[in-house]
Amino acid sequence: METIKITHVKTILTAPGGIDLAVVKVETNQPGLYGLGCATFTQRIHAVKAAIDHYLQPFLSGKNPLRTEDIWQTACVSGYWRSGPIINNALSGVDMALWDIKGKVAGLPVYQLLGGRSRDGIPLYVHTDGSDEFAVEDNVRARMEEGYQYVRCQMGMYGGAGTDDLKLIAAQLARAKNIQPKRSPRSQSPGVYFDPDAYVKSVPRLFDHLRNKIGFGIEFIHDVHERITPIAAIHLAKRLEEHQLFYLEDPVAPEDIEWLKIMRAQSSTPIAMGELFTHINEWRPLITQHLIDYIRCHVSSIGGITPAKKLATLGELHGVRTAWHGPGDISPVGIAANLHLDMSATNFGIQEWTPLNDALREVFPGCPEIHAGYAYISDSPGLGIDIDEAKARHYPVSGGLPEWTLARTPDGTAARP
Repeated sequence: METIKITHVKTILTAPGGIDLAVVKVETNQPGLYGLGCATFTQRIHAVKAAIDHYLQPFLSGKNPLRTEDIWQTACVSGYWRSGPIINNALSGVDMALWDIKGKVAGLPVYQLLGGRSRDGIPLYVHTDGSDEFAVEDNVRARMEEGYQYVRCQMGMYGGAGTDDLKLIAAQLARAKNIQPKRSPRSQSPGVYFDPDAYVKSVPRLFDHLRNKIGFGIEFIHDVHERITPIAAIHLAKRLEEHQLFYLEDPVAPEDIEWLKIMRAQSSTPIAMGELFTHINEWRPLITQHLIDYIRCHVSSIGGITPAKKLATLGELHGVRTAWHGPGDISPVGIAANLHLDMSATNFGIQEWTPLNDALREVFPGCPEIHAGYAYISDSPGLGIDIDEAKARHYPVSGGLPEWTLARTPDGTAARP
């Protein structure tokens, strides 16, 4: 066979689920042989496309796509300054596409190239929300009826936010004893408001209710989304011990990870950390010092399958499990990459699942089968998923900034989203 070479790299932007997605297509000199990868960074979608089109496309042209490790390493340092979500998402799209090609050349699904099947199905968790604990309970029961055994429980999104004023927060807390949301000044700057103090008080009440009404026959997850002070996060982790969460996610911000040492010393609540990390070395001290239990990682933000596999192996050596990020702002190609990593990792923990609408399934043939809380992936060569470019063009991206990233506390102070 003629040596395989990369002939072209293109970026496909589409939004069949109402969220901007970026997919990389790496084409080769072999007829019909190409690979797909996810490069989605919704908040900077056009910047990622520019990085691919203007820098990675000329860098990759003429290279052998089977040299995945060498391409990842050289592409990573080709700009001298490295890491960061824009270049890492661009690189991730390329890396996933190269693994897709490698699998197709080998005639094997990617998980076989990563070590083979470690389980028969991939357990998932889904999100539940509600304006109060009773609405959350109803939604949890609905997910249980669908077969899910792991559920993430929030009350009014993160920190009770979800509106451009504090009226909703007040309604959410109306049933609570001695919990009063803060009042805002006379005028309010634009943004999505939340009250971190009222939130910290309301979360234990939520799980008091859920465990009392539903019991301990289901696993609960809660996401702090790094919205509170470190000392408040420690208090919350201690208060939630009795509810035996599967894990508490991102209790502190990336810049506050030193506080995890104090949290670990004072609470046995399992911790998942790292959704906002962009370099695998950011997890190293947390894993090697046993400060977390789950690697909460957005695979696209760290550069794709190549570094994610290494991160999973480091976790395995230290008793830390995986919990890859699986939100709506990841394409089905990225979902497939997550699931192939899940299928092969012996230290798999859980996989976040955001249901796909019909449009996404039409644009991306080969989406996983979901049944009774488990995901099942195709044994087709590569990642087992494709894209219908003609249908993708029917769903143009907006390129705008999501409103939820402009978060504020009651007095109008800008806060972490």
